[in-house]
Amino acid sequence: MTDRDSLSYEQARDELASVVKRLEAGGLSLEQSLELWERGEKLAAICGEWLDGARARLSAAMAARKEGGDRAADAPF
Repeated sequence: MTDRDSLSYEQARDELASVVKRLEAGGLSLEQSLELWERGEKLAAICGEWLDGARARLSAAMAARKEGGDRAADAPF
């Protein structure tokens, strides 16, 4: 199972915010910083995938609504 499958958008976003705070606070070794950076990159990608999926769903819903509206406008009364 991948992180994308196991993390909701909100979980990934919240963990990413935590990673950023830890990096900004400093006091970490280079290795710890690199590990956090890599985790942050993965979390950002997961968030991006969720957002891309949401955009696709919205576009599909809007297209279906438009198609339905066009058919309704063409229908005889």
